[in-house]
Amino acid sequence: MSRVCELTGKGVQVGHKVSHSNRKTKRRFLPNLVNVTLASDALAKSVRLRVSANGLRSVEHRGGLDAFLLKAKDVELSRTALELKREIAKKLNG
Repeated sequence: MSRVCELTGKGVQVGHKVSHSNRKTKRRFLPNLVNVTLASDALAKSVRLRVSANGLRSVEHRGGLDAFLLKAKDVELSRTALELKREIAKKLNG
């Protein structure tokens, strides 16, 4: 299981751990991922996703999963989220 948010595409970043003597060693900054069940109003079903805490706040801010997915870019969505977006768009437009 990769350490990437399924909605925002936020992943692992690399940087330096800097000691008091200013010696630099490589380290990884991991995203704060949480397994979440989100409800889709358009599809009337629940979906389990692995989302960052920041992504979860973004979903709430935009007014739910459906609104977030419709505004999100296809590049940063996972395969599961992209399929969901297409289903929601088809349901709302068709």
